[in-house]
Amino acid sequence: MKHSRWTGLIYLLVTATGWALNWPAMKVLLREWPPLFSRGVAGVTASVLLGVVAVCVGERPRVPREYVPRLLLAACTNVFAWMGFSTLSMKWLSVSEGALLVYTMPIWAMLLAWPVLSRRPSTVEFLALLLGLAGVVVLLGGRGVAFDAGKIAGIAFALLAAVLFALGTVIARTPIPVPPISLVAWQVGLGCAPMIVAGLLIEHPELASLHADGWAVLIYMTLVPMGVCYLAWFATLRHLPPQIASIGMLLVPIMGIVAAALVLGEPLGWKEAAAMALTLSGVALALRRKAPQTEPE
Repeated sequence: MKHSRWTGLIYLLVTATGWALNWPAMKVLLREWPPLFSRGVAGVTASVLLGVVAVCVGERPRVPREYVPRLLLAACTNVFAWMGFSTLSMKWLSVSEGALLVYTMPIWAMLLAWPVLSRRPSTVEFLALLLGLAGVVVLLGGRGVAFDAGKIAGIAFALLAAVLFALGTVIARTPIPVPPISLVAWQVGLGCAPMIVAGLLIEHPELASLHADGWAVLIYMTLVPMGVCYLAWFATLRHLPPQIASIGMLLVPIMGIVAAALVLGEPLGWKEAAAMALTLSGVALALRRKAPQTEPE
């Protein structure tokens, strides 16, 4: 048992590190390619690779017809909204702002469960909401409250990513009966393909503008966050209870913010530290009731 737990912690650290480094990586890629198109290309490529892995390990990727609508809804909330809107928010927000805003997802899931599932939050969970909101206020209010249009758009997209992923978590009360790797491959592929279409129609990317550093980041996003990390996440769940694993995922925004400070020179002072402490304390309290079935990147 002890060996299994240590194995799970190693897989958890691999998952958290890969997903955390993806936050500053996205900022680098956005210098050369627009957000929806770049995320879509990485996601569709990763879904094909995950599909090959699923077949190689003996999974049957077939989705029962009656579960197709639920799969499409999951792809919309868990991938298109989560990955697409969070990446889009990075055009206007720093990594610390974007990461903390989107990782408030468990707090919104707690609130949405009230009207959707008639599950009234407890006193502790209301405290989680207050802590989370206090962290956001500290983070966004450190330089005053006068935001330009771009800043407001970034905040809106980050919160939309969190709220829609939370809604998908709340309404998905029973799992889709598809093997785990195949399920991720389907969701990522179906969720990211529309990003490519939207990117071509709206963003008009210049394909030749991607340089060596951009290619390196694109390859990293494809192979590590959406490939290796998802495989490591499922391995984590085989060795650790889901609630412990989910709370451990709070390492992702912390590591991502520190990495952005080291790599991109983004600010990391008392304001960011206080916001992390408040927001993630609230998220940890919100996760106490029930861990999510899947973990966002």
